[in-house]
Amino acid sequence: MGAVAINRKRTEDSLSFNQQSPSQAASKKRRFSFGIVSPDSNKPSSSTVSRISRYPDAKAPLRREIHAPSRASFRYGLPKPKPDDYSFFDDAKRRAFDALRFFTKDREVIDLGDDDEPVNEKEAVSEDSRIEEKEEEEKNVVDDDTSSMLDSMSLVRQETTTDAASSLEAYKKLLQSAERRNTKLEALGFEILFNEKRLSQLRQSRPKPVEKPLKKVPDEPFIPLTEEEEAEVYRAFSGKNRRKVLVTHANSNIDITGEVLQCLTPSAWLNDEVINVYLELLKERETREPKKYLKCHFFNTFFYKKLVSDSGYNYKAVRRWTTQRKLGYALIDCDMIFVPIHRGVHWTLAVINNRDRKFLYLDSLNGVDSKILNALAKYLGDEAKEKSGKDIDVSSWDMEFVEDLPQQQNGYDCGMFMLKYIDFFSRGLGLYFSQEHMPYFRLRTVKEILRLRAD
Repeated sequence: MGAVAINRKRTEDSLSFNQQSPSQAASKKRRFSFGIVSPDSNKPSSSTVSRISRYPDAKAPLRREIHAPSRASFRYGLPKPKPDDYSFFDDAKRRAFDALRFFTKDREVIDLGDDDEPVNEKEAVSEDSRIEEKEEEEKNVVDDDTSSMLDSMSLVRQETTTDAASSLEAYKKLLQSAERRNTKLEALGFEILFNEKRLSQLRQSRPKPVEKPLKKVPDEPFIPLTEEEEAEVYRAFSGKNRRKVLVTHANSNIDITGEVLQCLTPSAWLNDEVINVYLELLKERETREPKKYLKCHFFNTFFYKKLVSDSGYNYKAVRRWTTQRKLGYALIDCDMIFVPIHRGVHWTLAVINNRDRKFLYLDSLNGVDSKILNALAKYLGDEAKEKSGKDIDVSSWDMEFVEDLPQQQNGYDCGMFMLKYIDFFSRGLGLYFSQEHMPYFRLRTVKEILRLRAD
C-alpha cells in the first residue's frame, strides 16, 4: 500500500504542469521535471536564479521504465507507456542510416527552371553521346552473346550426330553377336533334346530290378512276459535276495545271485557273469533244436583277453579252449563264431562268419577297430591248421565294419545290444530291434536266466 501511495503522488506531481502551490514550494525542495512545461515557466525570476546557482549542475536522471500503470494515465486519457518505445525508435533510426549506405544515385536530375545559370550545350551533347555509346556497347554485348549461343548450339548438334553414329555402330555389333549366339543356342538345344531321347531309350532298355519281398519279423524274440514272469523278475530284484544264490548254471559252474542280476535293472552295465551265462543258454538252445537255429560257437568274455594281451597275439594261451574232446566239433565246421570284446567301459562284438567267408565287427556306437579282426583272422588260420590240419587262406575274406545296425542312444545299453546281436544272428534273422526294445530285453533276459532256458 505504501508503494501505491508513493506512485500516486509522483504521477500527480508530474501531471500538474509544474504549477505548485506556495505551501508546497515552501515545504519541499525544488524538483526538476522533464515532462510537459508551460511557456510561462521559461521566464526565470531573479529569486529562482539565485536559488538554482547554489546547487551544482543537475544531471539528467536515468530513464526509468514503468512496470505498473499509474492512475494518471487513466484519469487524463494519456496513452499507456511501453517499456520498449525508446529501443523501437533507436532501432528504426539505425535501420534508416543502414539503408542510406546502400542507396546509389543512378542519374542526376537538374531542374533548369529554378536555376538562372546558362546551360552548356556541349556538356549536354557529351552526356547524350555517352548514353548512346553505352547503349551501343550493350547491343554489341547482346550480339556477341547470341553469336556464342548459336556457335554452341551448332557444336551440340555436331556432337549429337557423332554420338548417334557411334551408338548405331554399337547396336549393329550387338545385333550381330546376338545372332551368332542364337545359332549356337539352337545347336545346343538340339544336342540336349537328342541326349534326352537317348537317355530315355537306355532307361527303357535297362532291366527292372527285382523287388525283394520284405521279411516278416517273427514274434518269438518279442513275446511279452506274463504277469507271473514279471512278478518273478521283480522279486529277484528285491533287496532281500541280494546275497542269495538264485540259480546256478551247472555246465559253466556260474552262480547267479540277486546282486549279480542287478546289472539287468534299468541304466545298469552288464557284467561278465550275466553275459557268459546267457551265451551258454544260447548254445543249449541250439543243441535242443539244431534245425531251427544256426550252428554257432559262443566264446566267453575272457577269450579275447587271453588271445590278445598286453604282450600281443598269443595263440598258445587259447589253444586248449577248443579241443574236440571239449566241444565235440571243430570251429571250421560252424556257421558263425561269436567273440565278445570288452574295451574298458564298452562292449562290442566280433563275428567269424564261415558261411559267407567274412569277418564282421559290430559296435552299437559305430566304432571301428581293424586290429581285432586281423587278430581273429590269424587265429582262424592257426586253429584250422592245429585242429584240422587245413590251410585256410583268410587273405581273400572280407573284413566288414557293419554300419547299418541298431545303435544305442544312451551310455549303458552297449552290453544288451551286444547280446541281442548274437541272439538274432544265431536265429538267422536280421537285426530287427532298436533302443526302445531294451527295457523289454532286460526283463526277458532275467526271466530266461532264472529259468536257465533261452527261448
